[in-house]
Amino acid sequence: MKTREELAAEQTAFWNGPGGQGWLAAYARIERSIAPFSEAVLAAAAAQPGERAIDVGCGTGATTAALARAVGPAGHVLGVDISQPLLEAARAQLLANATFALGDAAVQPFDALSVDLLFSRFGVMFFADPVTAFRNLRSALKPTGRLVFLCWRTPQENPWGLVPFRAAQPFLPPIPRPGPEDPGQYSFGDRSRVERILGEAGFGTPSFEAVDRPIFMGASVAEVVEGSGRFGPLARAFAEATPAAREQAQAAIARALEPHAGADGVRLPGACWLVRAAAQPG
Repeated sequence: MKTREELAAEQTAFWNGPGGQGWLAAYARIERSIAPFSEAVLAAAAAQPGERAIDVGCGTGATTAALARAVGPAGHVLGVDISQPLLEAARAQLLANATFALGDAAVQPFDALSVDLLFSRFGVMFFADPVTAFRNLRSALKPTGRLVFLCWRTPQENPWGLVPFRAAQPFLPPIPRPGPEDPGQYSFGDRSRVERILGEAGFGTPSFEAVDRPIFMGASVAEVVEGSGRFGPLARAFAEATPAAREQAQAAIARALEPHAGADGVRLPGACWLVRAAAQPG
């Protein structure tokens, strides 16, 4: 079993290497695919003029910019991420009422009792030590503050990821299965685990809302197949596979996606939890 330090180092290396590069290369498609989820979590956060917020795992800063518009000139948003390449893109927006910090939420120094909102869109599932990270983030919340985040549910509930993965897997090198406490895309799919983490971190009892939306994967099957080995759970396996194996995997993905292609592109179901919690139990 890997230590928390080893898991944190892996996440930092990934998001400053292939993860960050892959996200930037597919930025336009990714933002389009998750736009319906972004709208849902931003609406739930309901950032108000004059509020102070932290955008956890802010990436390229799309949600930071949306929060900055909501809080207005009298408010402020701090975007935090472990990826230098993604933060460079975020800083390029030159947001007047937002700043960005490179760091791990588990150890990042925050001003105590200073913010109204802790927000994240798909950023919290990658914590190596989630209890420590949420406890540190909670220290920044005012007593009246709130936590709002969006995370993927289980792989089985997300055909957009599962269908190409299952199609390609027989032809690719084995993909390690993450442990139940390891960070990863679907690591917050288990509602009871999330409840336990937030409880141990000192938050009030969380509420969970299922958010289900179709995921736009690309304009055509060929486009989705071409990008399938560049970013996501298959990227490492594609990189390690032989050319013949890659061709077989791509052909299998194409066959699996054909039933989901239409005039408006390739779309498969996606499923998330929208989680809310108060700063303090009560």
